[in-house]
Amino acid sequence: MTETSAPTTAPTSAPLTLDDLPLHMRRDRFAPAPELAAVREGPAVTRVRGTFGHEMWLVTRHEDVREVLGDAARFSNAGQTVFVGRDRRSPEEIARMRAGNLLLLDPPEHTRLRRMLMPEFTGRRMQRLEPRVHEIVTEHLDAMERTGPPADLVADFALPVPSLVICELLGVPFEDRADFQARTASLLDVSRPVEERMRMQQASRRYMAELVAREQADPGDALLGMLVREHGDELTTDELVGIAGLLLVAGHETTSNMLGLGTLALLQHPEQLARVREDPDAVVPAVEELLRWLSIVHSGVVKTVTEDTEIAGTPLAAGDLVALSLPAANRDPRAHEAGDRLDVAHGAPGHLAFGHGVHHCLGAPLARMEMRIAFPALLQRFPDLRVASTEERFRSFTVVYGMETLPVTWGAEV
Repeated sequence: MTETSAPTTAPTSAPLTLDDLPLHMRRDRFAPAPELAAVREGPAVTRVRGTFGHEMWLVTRHEDVREVLGDAARFSNAGQTVFVGRDRRSPEEIARMRAGNLLLLDPPEHTRLRRMLMPEFTGRRMQRLEPRVHEIVTEHLDAMERTGPPADLVADFALPVPSLVICELLGVPFEDRADFQARTASLLDVSRPVEERMRMQQASRRYMAELVAREQADPGDALLGMLVREHGDELTTDELVGIAGLLLVAGHETTSNMLGLGTLALLQHPEQLARVREDPDAVVPAVEELLRWLSIVHSGVVKTVTEDTEIAGTPLAAGDLVALSLPAANRDPRAHEAGDRLDVAHGAPGHLAFGHGVHHCLGAPLARMEMRIAFPALLQRFPDLRVASTEERFRSFTVVYGMETLPVTWGAEV
């Protein structure tokens, strides 16, 4: 075992600085930080400090990460709250906040809820939704073209497109997007004081509870209404609120950051960008390779060891906490030859960007479909798209990595 030092997290009253970031969140632009690669090529499993100052094991190799993700019996998602070690709410209140959040549940409860949601995320359901996604993408590209360059690709395209899609899928008013996006940004930003993030979590829950109450009174045709009509006698109100909240956050945060960061990656690899723009057959493998190469989710849920066990020869005790470095695992040369190189023809079979096992991302088919439509549409509409500023603003403190802004331009040089 090797002890990897990480600074103790600052008190809750003091925001984090870049030097305070826990090891599993450290990045070097598109890549995991060199320290992470060093752990992967050395001990593979090491002790680190988490965002809230708690000690945990960090697993970095593809094979080991896949093993942890695939064994919900030994490595539980149900042992944690969002604010590890800092949640002072009563057990009853914590139970209410966890209800319906599939990320914080293990089988059989996780299985029961996921089974109700699966029909809305099948390939057939995505095919029915695809024409509407094309319309949404076209509408936002039209707006960018009308306004003219420069534009902020994040604010004008990458964020609103998946936000509108998930709002329509769930039955959430799109006019509320500014508020729920602001709450989500605060909740996922680990540099903000814990108390503020907890307030945002509670505010988000109140908002979702109001929406659920409306659907219970008059179920609509979207996913929330379907759950009320078809499973209202199987789901508690708290579970409905938790399901809706998780899908809303995950449905816009992940895809929006992939669109922003992925576009920047392609702009800096022009030959590969050209393949995505010009060859329809290149788009699907390109999306998979971008998912692998960028790995915008640092770790996922911190897991709790349920019994004495080991990973890569390192003993772990029951009750230990385990975090996973998805970026390090997805660039592991044992799983992906030349893993640090972006190759859109690669296709990245077996990547872990959507997780693995029972908690494999439920919305993966939707995210893939949105990216498969959005990337070529953007690049074909603006074939000379380029970055308009040398200042890069990455979301270094956020649970889901990406770009804060991405100024772009097109057309003739001025």
